[in-house]
Amino acid sequence: MRKCSSNAIYSPHLRCLRSEAMVDVGKWPLFTLLSSQEIASIRQACVFGTSANEAIYITHSDEVFVFGLNCSNCLGTGDNQSTIVPKKLDVLCGKKIISLSYGSGPHVLLATEGGEMYAWGHNGYSQLGNGTANQGISPAQVTSNLTQKKVTEVACGSHHSMALTLDGEVYAWGYNNCGQVGSGSTANQPTPRKVSNLLQSKVVVSITCGQTSSMAVLDNGEVYGWGYNGNGQLGLGNNGNQLTPCRLTALQGMCVLQIVSGYAHSLALTDEGLLYAWGANTYGQLGTGNKSNQLSPVQIMMEKESRIVEIAACHSTHTSAAKTQSGQVFMWGQCRGQSIVLPHLTHFSCTDDVFTCFATPAVMWRMLSVEHDDFLTVAQSLKKEFDSPETSDLKFCVDGKCIHVHKAVLKIRCEHFRSMFQSHWNEDMKEVIEIDQFSFPVYRAFLEYLYTDNVDLPPEDAIGLLDLATSYCENRLKKLCQHIIKRGITVENAFSLLSAAVRYDAEDLEEFCFKFCVNHLTEVTQTAGFWQIDGSLLKEFISKASKCGAFKN
Repeated sequence: MRKCSSNAIYSPHLRCLRSEAMVDVGKWPLFTLLSSQEIASIRQACVFGTSANEAIYITHSDEVFVFGLNCSNCLGTGDNQSTIVPKKLDVLCGKKIISLSYGSGPHVLLATEGGEMYAWGHNGYSQLGNGTANQGISPAQVTSNLTQKKVTEVACGSHHSMALTLDGEVYAWGYNNCGQVGSGSTANQPTPRKVSNLLQSKVVVSITCGQTSSMAVLDNGEVYGWGYNGNGQLGLGNNGNQLTPCRLTALQGMCVLQIVSGYAHSLALTDEGLLYAWGANTYGQLGTGNKSNQLSPVQIMMEKESRIVEIAACHSTHTSAAKTQSGQVFMWGQCRGQSIVLPHLTHFSCTDDVFTCFATPAVMWRMLSVEHDDFLTVAQSLKKEFDSPETSDLKFCVDGKCIHVHKAVLKIRCEHFRSMFQSHWNEDMKEVIEIDQFSFPVYRAFLEYLYTDNVDLPPEDAIGLLDLATSYCENRLKKLCQHIIKRGITVENAFSLLSAAVRYDAEDLEEFCFKFCVNHLTEVTQTAGFWQIDGSLLKEFISKASKCGAFKN
């Protein structure tokens, strides 16, 4: 196979693959703790920890926040207290983080745009690189042996760490029982040490860590590995540990763009869009169709032959994922306890969704970017254009006030309007349609619902919207209105809501309101609404309540 030039590798494309993805952090359960305003402020984020119970995020204004369980002080807040309320890490604010990784302790490493590196968390094996084994309770800059060096990428194994510098050098430190630091011995390394031997004078462009192994990609597409190799995760054709970097000769002649490491397996992506896998395969994480370990790289084919543009794995999981040029996302390995031994086509649009939905733990395999460059989804665009005079082609006039809408949207979303805007209806030719059956708040809420799928009304107005939903045969809207009414029921409005439920044939709501009235009978019968009710309904209520034993002493 052809050899790639150094320019093909040393490019922004690889960095993008390693550090960014345009996804919704709200898909991760931990982020449901945040308010919508906090979610909207997020530019970058990472969920980590042995149970995916810790998170760090960076806002659009480059403020850094953390929240979660705080195992081993991994939140860096200066104490060992867990928090569901985000806490700011002042020392990192304004630093512009470009790379982040985490270990199993966990410990956390990050690199800034200025080339600085910070570390905190578990430090039992000196994986923080500060020369001690004391836990790091807050972020501290790592400077030992890195004078005048700019760090561009960081990677963490279980309890060891690596950093890549701007000039293509690799430094490693921490736990070294299997040679994962690449020093030529198995002694732990308390501070960053340059990984040399076969990497001497070579330019590394990407690094990754398995639990106790390390790998590097060179600017010419060559791949080197060192550390634990009991499952063949170094891809050398044997299962012997390596104390210094060794070249994966099985990939000779191929131009590797990306390497990722799982717990004990590895994946490689070439510039021709080919996928290779090797190492542990207990859960089918290699995608070979069986559970046999592979000591050397084997090519993996997707269900539908397609060029692969991204691969994904994480050292704390046994899950693998890949994305094709056509946008298809495949997953395999350990997925919610199941062993998927062949790449399985998913409905996801990015590899990150595989990890939030199927990985154990549901951590992020990379730091995510949610910066959208003002891009709006279809749903967001529709919401933005509701009641917009600039783009609308129709106005509804209600109580003397106008609501601007788009005929096409109404026809797509509502059967009533689909029928209305037929050529034999007078309304089809009108630019302004008068509405006198419903109030302005109610009709505006209905039209906004067609654009957003949401309703924001007080219970009293929701009664009017329930009437409209019944008239227009909008069953989902009818259910939403009933839900709003149930949430807003009080002693004062209970009987009027019961009356509305009966009037609009909302049986579930009627039963709910009836039970509420019976449970609060004394208070309800003392309200004005009770005595203003229609006589026949009052008689029916008393009869039904009597049968339930509501008037017994």
